[in-house]
Amino acid sequence: METNLLNLPNTDFPDFALIKAEDVVAVIDKLLAENSDLLEKLLADENMPTWNNFIMPLDEADDYFARIWSAISHMHAVKCEDDLRAVYEIALAKVSEHYTMVAQNEKLYKKIENIASSAEYENYDDAQKKTISNHLRDFRLSGVNLAATKKQHLRELKQTLSQLTIKFEQNIMDATDSFSKLITSVEDLVGIPEMFVNAARIKADRSNKDGWEFGLDAATVFAVLSYAKQRDFRESIYRAYVSRASDIGSSSSSLDNSQIMVDIIRIKREISNILGFDNYAELSLETKMAADVAEVMKFLADLAVKAKPQAQQEYKELVEFAKEHDGIELMPWDLAYYSEILRQQRYKYSSNEYREYFSFDNVIAGLFTIVSKTFSLKIAEVKHAKVWHESVVLYEVKDESDDVRGYFYIDLYAREKKRGGAWMDDYRCRRITKDNKLQLPVAFLNCNFSPAVGDAPALLSHDDVVTVFHEFGHTLHHILTKVDYSAISGIAGVMWDAVELPSQFLEHWSYSKEGIEILGKHYKTGKRLPEDMLDNLLAAKNFQSAMQMMRQLEFSLFDMQIYSDLSIASSDDIQDVLDRVRSECAVVPTILENRFQHSFSHIFAGGYAAGYYSYKWAEVLSSDAFTKFEDHGIFNSELGNKFMHEVLEKGGTYDADVLFKNFMGRAPEVDALLRHSGIEI
Repeated sequence: METNLLNLPNTDFPDFALIKAEDVVAVIDKLLAENSDLLEKLLADENMPTWNNFIMPLDEADDYFARIWSAISHMHAVKCEDDLRAVYEIALAKVSEHYTMVAQNEKLYKKIENIASSAEYENYDDAQKKTISNHLRDFRLSGVNLAATKKQHLRELKQTLSQLTIKFEQNIMDATDSFSKLITSVEDLVGIPEMFVNAARIKADRSNKDGWEFGLDAATVFAVLSYAKQRDFRESIYRAYVSRASDIGSSSSSLDNSQIMVDIIRIKREISNILGFDNYAELSLETKMAADVAEVMKFLADLAVKAKPQAQQEYKELVEFAKEHDGIELMPWDLAYYSEILRQQRYKYSSNEYREYFSFDNVIAGLFTIVSKTFSLKIAEVKHAKVWHESVVLYEVKDESDDVRGYFYIDLYAREKKRGGAWMDDYRCRRITKDNKLQLPVAFLNCNFSPAVGDAPALLSHDDVVTVFHEFGHTLHHILTKVDYSAISGIAGVMWDAVELPSQFLEHWSYSKEGIEILGKHYKTGKRLPEDMLDNLLAAKNFQSAMQMMRQLEFSLFDMQIYSDLSIASSDDIQDVLDRVRSECAVVPTILENRFQHSFSHIFAGGYAAGYYSYKWAEVLSSDAFTKFEDHGIFNSELGNKFMHEVLEKGGTYDADVLFKNFMGRAPEVDALLRHSGIEI
């Protein structure tokens, strides 16, 4: 086969230009066939299976395939041209089918069981034993012991599910990209930050329109809802945003996610039933810290009891403020606008005014300084890297011994054909190869901030800064691992309700006085953020924090309920669940037309189905862990290195509660989360 795509893994960094849509399906077919042949050969070998003669050859082949597939999947997420989209769907079905069949292979399962019961097994290290244990668990959760007809049905369900999740995400992307609001009156622009006005003008010029064209990317929506004085403008953007990819959205009915949600829930329920679980939530929790659905629901309910009274008071205060300020009855499209005015009045803090102190270059340089001081790391740009967009940068990470630990790409800006939101993904994991060489990890860090406009650099809000720290926490988790086996290296094999621990942990530095003193520097003058502005930012940190917590709890409860409720059979049923959850815990009323669930990709197209509670669960761990730095200095490198050694380097070798206790010396406590969130109890 003549294609350069097969050469992708032969260098440390992929050449993304090698990814041609016309090659994808043929390459995936070839690699999957080769992997199948290798598996059959190893299964036919009558010698006693061991780590070296059995697991290593399979892992080597899987790793080669994973790097090619990861690069293709990444391009599908950040540069989703129509030709790549079409072949990606075909290839994904093949990949899903292959790995489902592998996970149901009884001979393979027996071989690994034989390794686990062998005399040699006792000589394996903890990471090897954990890898084997996870493999056996995953075989069981994939239906390895099912009858042949049920296995086939399970494969068909999983293949259908993978296609539905792709379609769900693509509908959101297409619905977002298809909307535009043309503004022709300068009066309608009053209050909106200049950088967003300029970007809208450029967008209109590109469309040969006279005026300012606004889209539905998250940064633009936030800017309009927070600052646009024109109430009708705010309302139109709000209604368009909350109804994306729904039955009432402004885009084509072909982009409606209503039935897709129902089908995803139904298929996940059927999969869980085949595997012996009453519902998908039970299946999901098999690989998480939480013991069962009841424990999760109690955890969420306890937080809601503590946060709701304060949240209700915060909302009441905002309603009264809007009425006194402009004589209006507060509506959902007014929430961010009057919250911003109230915050400005109370704390002399406007997130837009702080942007000039948080240019992209300053924030990245400050982030690297903070990480260097805390974890004794050195980060430097890799020059002349081959990237998928001119704004993307590749970096190298070294430790205090000057050893390279890994690499990461940063892609921070929103653009068409790029998936929304912020996320970290891996291109390559750390592992020891068959030639006994160390393969270093490579990660992708992706966000969707507004790019530079005109002569000014890209300017971030402080919320954007927090997002960068969050995703960089995931990045460090992936590249600082010292585990040499791919199945539990970095973020692999980490319990899902603990995977947010490093990301939320690192956020605390972006909200510390010492951290902001490093990060905040005016992009024109180079002057540090003035003391009074810094104090105001910190004072405003927990403004409406109880309302925000209740919103996250609303999402978590909705997620857990739709995946444990056996009666859901229509999009109306899904809406009923959401309405019921809102009636119990929401403090901010919404409109009937709000179709938030239709773009809730975390639980319908991502890995958070029956697991969205993980954000709060892990936040308990991260807030508690940070108290050690509060007590002993946030740039205490001895403590930072202990966190790196006890948590970040261990990957999925040990359960998260063990790693936490090794670092803290005790079990986690919830008090720090409530204190850091400004929740008074």
